[in-house]
Amino acid sequence: MAPLLLLAQAEGGRSGLFLIIPEIHELIWGIVSFAVLAFFLWKFAGPALNRMLDARKQAVVGGLQEAEQAKQEAQGLLDDYRQQLANAKDEANRIIEEAREMAETMRQEMTAKASSEADEIVVKARAEVVAERDRALTEVRQEVADLSIDLAERVVQGSLDRETQRGLIDRYLDELERMS
Repeated sequence: MAPLLLLAQAEGGRSGLFLIIPEIHELIWGIVSFAVLAFFLWKFAGPALNRMLDARKQAVVGGLQEAEQAKQEAQGLLDDYRQQLANAKDEANRIIEEAREMAETMRQEMTAKASSEADEIVVKARAEVVAERDRALTEVRQEVADLSIDLAERVVQGSLDRETQRGLIDRYLDELERMS
């Protein structure tokens, strides 16, 4: 840097300030050029820049509004989902309760049917027992009558006709039944 200063002093003995501060006519032309450039920028580039900033602002505001609307829709969907879930739980509980009631009703019906069938079986068995007893009594009577006739024939050695003897024995057995 020192060689440049020495060179500048050797040229005309002027100071090195002219390198930093321009001459007046250059300064005036610089100010006028700057003012013209500033005017054109303000007149033409400023509105375009403002339009661009307004468009950007509208885009941001629109995005925020869309985000808020999406948030509200999501909240509405969440509320709907929660309501549907609660309704589904209520419906499931109702179906389970109906199934329990139906199962209890079926159990009671089956128990009643089984009891009824068991009663019918008991009634039939008793009827069969009575019928079998009556048949057995009839057979025993017949056998007793035949044995009595055979015994009476041997004892009397006479001959009573078989039907008469059977009638006598039947009357005798009837009297025995009335006594017991």
